[in-house]
Amino acid sequence: MKNTITLLVVFLAIITTSAQDISGQWYGVLKEIQLRLVLNISKTDIGYSSTMDSPDQGAKGIPVTTTSFENSTLQITVAHLGITFSGELADNSIKGTFIQNGFKMPLELSKEKIEKLAINRPQEPKKPYLYHTEEVTFENEQASITLAGTLTLPKKKGKTIYPAVILITGSGPQDRNEELVGHKPFLVIADHLTKKGIAVLRYDDRGFGQSTGDFETATSADFAFDVESAINYLKTRKEIDSAKIGLIGHSEGGIIAPMVASKSKDVNFIILLAGTGIPGDQLLLLQGGLIEKAMGRSQSEIEKSMAIRKKVMDITVKSDDITTLRNDLNAYLKNESSALVPEGANAEQFISAQVNFMATPWMVYCLRHDPAKVLEKVTCPILAVNGEKDLQVPPEENLTAIGHALKRGGNNNVTLMEFPSLNHLFQECETGSPSEYGIIEQTFSPMVLTEISSWILKQIE
Repeated sequence: MKNTITLLVVFLAIITTSAQDISGQWYGVLKEIQLRLVLNISKTDIGYSSTMDSPDQGAKGIPVTTTSFENSTLQITVAHLGITFSGELADNSIKGTFIQNGFKMPLELSKEKIEKLAINRPQEPKKPYLYHTEEVTFENEQASITLAGTLTLPKKKGKTIYPAVILITGSGPQDRNEELVGHKPFLVIADHLTKKGIAVLRYDDRGFGQSTGDFETATSADFAFDVESAINYLKTRKEIDSAKIGLIGHSEGGIIAPMVASKSKDVNFIILLAGTGIPGDQLLLLQGGLIEKAMGRSQSEIEKSMAIRKKVMDITVKSDDITTLRNDLNAYLKNESSALVPEGANAEQFISAQVNFMATPWMVYCLRHDPAKVLEKVTCPILAVNGEKDLQVPPEENLTAIGHALKRGGNNNVTLMEFPSLNHLFQECETGSPSEYGIIEQTFSPMVLTEISSWILKQIE
């Protein structure tokens, strides 16, 4: 479920040396997902260090884990995200392969600045909005952090009070709009719901955007406390009907929403957008196979990588501490390097990136977590929706598991819906592959938006 294109984490940088000087800014575009990247390379006494910018996601100065340049070959690693890049310098450009968690994309870097790509996003609302928008902050006192977000109200003046929803982002550090490859799905959702008379609170994840805190050490359980803080904040607002507060969670947010609702009497309803119903290790195994198939890999290649992936997950789930986990994963992956490392990738850097991606508190929690056990304790009304072509949270397995868990818990106010031809972002699509997300103009299916708002209005009658 980990977002394969989010480039917003902080790292340390090191290097090796080369006689050629490649310091300066290098610009490129991951064309398959319409994402600009800028690599800022600095020469040091012992080689090179670098940072990365992702202008389309508003991220600047992201330190890169390793930077090396030898024999006209540039290699970088962004370990926690499972990212490597290897390219050859020739004719004032560096041409190579960008790899994230095994998925490869061509990337060419040059010194020529690339302006913002002309991307049409027809659903994105334009100012002035037809409702009140307010920048807000609220405290998670338990974690001693401040969360920053946007509250939209159908109108500010008058004594009217409104039902409200809190939007919960998917995995990886996300801003309040859940911005991804030029799309801002939470902005579109908030715009639609507010126009329907529903207040919306959306906020930057802890440690990202304008919110404080440490994202890297947090798990879904920590993010659940952030949501509880958001509920407490809404209860202080005189414009909000505290008896009509709901949660809308996308992807990992669909795991977090039930965690909060199962414990809080302040949650009136929840909506799961591509929420999960099966354990994390089962989900990621299924997800990996489906995405590889969409990429055109042969069945034998898929089976081989699935076997390696399953072993990696088994090692992670059984781990006692992060240090031991890192050592165990290193040993196993080095033994499997011939079958694991993509063509063109540096084996040592690739394996290091995989280890750093897996050996985190978030991943250990994710793989061990069984959302069905939480769903059994949720008693408020639930709407769970999925796209038919969602490869990251496959609908058949997850909607079925969600329905069974709620039934076991005795919750009969449940609506499960699968929408045809929609992907994980609820875009109308061809294959469902993440590589399509950025090239699709639609940000979020109008049909699903209508279903969400209609369902909420029925719950609060």
